[in-house]
Amino acid sequence: MSPLTITSRDTATGPVLEITGDLDYESAPDLRKTLDSLTLTGGQLLILDLAGLEFCDSSGITTLLAARNLATELGGGMALAAVPANTARILSIIGLDRVFTIHPDTSTATNPSSTAR
Repeated sequence: MSPLTITSRDTATGPVLEITGDLDYESAPDLRKTLDSLTLTGGQLLILDLAGLEFCDSSGITTLLAARNLATELGGGMALAAVPANTARILSIIGLDRVFTIHPDTSTATNPSSTAR
């Protein structure tokens, strides 16, 4: 098990959370606390950079959905970046690849000319 690490930084388009380690039943509350403390204004985009994500269980997936819901409630949007193959496969199987906007990397996600879905 790899401990969850969340690093936050601001970009011109909105906050980016770099998530590394395991996002599971034990660590998902840590991400929820970080999300609750975020400042996201209308029109901004929350990016979850998953390049360092090693494992994600159903609690982690639920937390990703909670992040999307929070961003929407605050008048912003949310996208995933650099989703690892195993997590992308799970998102595809359960149909969430059609719910989340997914970018190959953070630089693409934070590029204002990127098209969001």
